[in-house]
Amino acid sequence: MGMKILSHKDASYSRFVKKLDRRSTPGSSGQKIEGIVASIITNVQKRGNAAVIEYTQKFDDVKLNAKSMFVTQAEIDEAYKLVDEDIKKAVAISKRNVHAFAKRSMRKDWKAKNTEGVEVGERFTPYDRVGVYVPGGKAPLVSTALMTAAFGQAAGVPEILAATPAGPDGKLNPALLYALVESGATEIIKVGGAQAIAAMALGTRTIKPVEKIFGPGNVFVVEAKRQLVGAVSIDLLPGPSEVLIVADKSANAKFIAADMLAQAEHGGDSVVGFATNSKQLLSQVEKEIEKQATTLSREKYLRDVLKKGTFCLLTKNLQEAVDICNAFAPEHLSLVVENEDAWLDKIRTAGAIYVGALAAVAVGDFLAGPSHTLPTGGSGKSFSGLRADQFQRRASIVRMDKKAVQKSLSTVETFARVEGLDAHGRSVSIRVE
Repeated sequence: MGMKILSHKDASYSRFVKKLDRRSTPGSSGQKIEGIVASIITNVQKRGNAAVIEYTQKFDDVKLNAKSMFVTQAEIDEAYKLVDEDIKKAVAISKRNVHAFAKRSMRKDWKAKNTEGVEVGERFTPYDRVGVYVPGGKAPLVSTALMTAAFGQAAGVPEILAATPAGPDGKLNPALLYALVESGATEIIKVGGAQAIAAMALGTRTIKPVEKIFGPGNVFVVEAKRQLVGAVSIDLLPGPSEVLIVADKSANAKFIAADMLAQAEHGGDSVVGFATNSKQLLSQVEKEIEKQATTLSREKYLRDVLKKGTFCLLTKNLQEAVDICNAFAPEHLSLVVENEDAWLDKIRTAGAIYVGALAAVAVGDFLAGPSHTLPTGGSGKSFSGLRADQFQRRASIVRMDKKAVQKSLSTVETFARVEGLDAHGRSVSIRVE
C-alpha cells in the first residue's frame, strides 16, 4: 500500500512529528499560483463579463455569454423533473438538520445596563447578499450546496448568489442545481475557479457584487478568496480535505480502515492521518485497508492518496497522540478511545470532532447538521468551520439617559485630558449642563 508508518522508536519519528505542527501562511499556495490568481482578479476587475467568459472557455472548455452564464428558470424546472425522489428526500432530511443546527448557533440580540446605567447591547442582522462557491470536478457536490447556502438560508439572507462550474455541455448537474435552489440560492452562475470568486467579489455589468463569500475550492479558489479579503469578507480558507484518527486499543480496526479509505476517496491532495498507542491496532488497520481497498470503485485514487498523503504513527502514549492532534489542527478528528469525554476535553484545535467508534465522518459530511466546510492545512488554529452566525452582521448599540451621561462624565473627561481631546470631553459635558 506504501503508506508512511512510523513508530516513536524510529530515528525519523520526531522530525516527522515536528513537521505536523502546521501553520497556513500567506502565499502558501506558491508564487506561481499567487501570480496567476492576481492577474485573473485584475482582468475581471477591468473587463468584467468578457474576462469571466474567456476564462471559463480556457479552463473549463465551456462557451458562455452574459446571458447563458446565469441558470434560467427553465433549467431549474427541468432539474426538478429529472431529480429522483430519493435524492429530493435526502436533500430535505439534510436541510432539516442543517437548519436546526444553524438556528441554535445563531447570535441573538441582547441588551444590558453598564455600571453608569448606560444601556449597551448587540444586534445581529443577516447580510443582504452573499456568494456561495461549490466546486465542480469528478462528482456533483450536492452536500456542499446544503453545507454552505442552507446556513445562509437559515440565517435569513435574502440574496444568495451561487457559483459552480458547468459541465462540457454548459449545464449543471440536475441534483446539484436542485440542492442549490432548495438551499436558498436566488441566483446561480455557471462559473468556477478564481474568476468566479473575482466576479462575486467585484461584480460585473450583470453580476451584482456580494458582501461575503463562503465555500471550499481548489488552490486557485482559496488563493482568490485570500487576495480579495477587504474587497469582500470571507468565511475561511478551506483547502484539500483531511482527517486525523486518534485511537487506542478499544477501537475497531475495520471502522478505522473504512474511515481512512473514505477520506482517501477525495483524491488529489487529501490527507489521511492515524495516531495510536496500540501496536496491535496499527497492524490490524494496515491489513484492513489492504482488504477493503480492493472492493472500492475509486481504488486508483485511493491508492494514490494512501501512498502520497497518508501517515500512521505509533505514539508513546495517548497523550502524545492528542498533542500531535493539537499541533496538526485537523479538519476532521475521529476520537476513538476509552474514557472519551476526558480525552475530548484535551482537544484544542480541530474543525469537527467525531467522538466514539460509531461516529462516522461521512454522516457529518452529508447530513448531521454542522457544516462540512471546515478549516484545513493547519488553519484550524485560528479559523473555525462555516457556521450560521457568519451570515450575520453585528452592530453594538449604546443608549443613555441624562443620569447615565452624568455618571459617565468624569471618566470621559479624564480620558479626554490624557489623550489631549478636549472636544471629546466637551461633547459629553454639554449634554448635562
